[in-house]
Amino acid sequence: MAEKDLRPLFAALGVEPQNVDLYRRALTHSSYANERGLGSSAHNERLEFLGDAVLGLVVSDLLYRRFPGLPEGKLTRLRAEAVREESLAMLAGELNLGHYLRLGRGERASGGRERPSALADAMEALLAAVYLDLGLTAARQAVENLYSSLLSEMEKGVVWHDYKTLLQEYAQGSLQTSPEYRIVAEEGPDHMKTFSATVSLDGRVCGAGSGRTKKEAEQEAARNAYQTLVGVNDK
Repeated sequence: MAEKDLRPLFAALGVEPQNVDLYRRALTHSSYANERGLGSSAHNERLEFLGDAVLGLVVSDLLYRRFPGLPEGKLTRLRAEAVREESLAMLAGELNLGHYLRLGRGERASGGRERPSALADAMEALLAAVYLDLGLTAARQAVENLYSSLLSEMEKGVVWHDYKTLLQEYAQGSLQTSPEYRIVAEEGPDHMKTFSATVSLDGRVCGAGSGRTKKEAEQEAARNAYQTLVGVNDK
């Protein structure tokens, strides 16, 4: 299989890499390495460990400087929202990171390119690669680029919500039913797909959405359904 061209990814991150192999390792899932007998040093789990620390430090620094009036407790909550798996997977979707992942056959077949945990892990590993390759300043700039929109939303008082969980809790608690999601359309080439999803309660469609991944589309459908049913907005 031919290696994917990483230049669009580097451009989106705003980096000019010196050691491209480091970034390829950051995008290598353990299933790919195990399938080829490459050993533990060939996949991204060690980089993920380091990237988690780099991300925590840089996000803490960005929040500390951006919100000088917030107490420690609120800063901690914002950091938790920023580095949670769902937020990282959302940012990975904006980078189309799933397209670049190197996965084993089984992992590919089971939807690994769209799995939030795999995307979040690869995001952390990728930031570790930037840190090791170009230093902390470059890693900070990459994080700042990635989190620009999310930090602006936080500044306005908007915090990202897991609407699939909110809708599930509401539907089970108030309606004694569970949401059912369906991908109704796929458009575009493999590396730039857009998915459309609907969510139904008791067989009735109550929300629709689209996104770069199936999970993103389902999340948007859940948001629309939840806001309609409960009568809330993102604020």
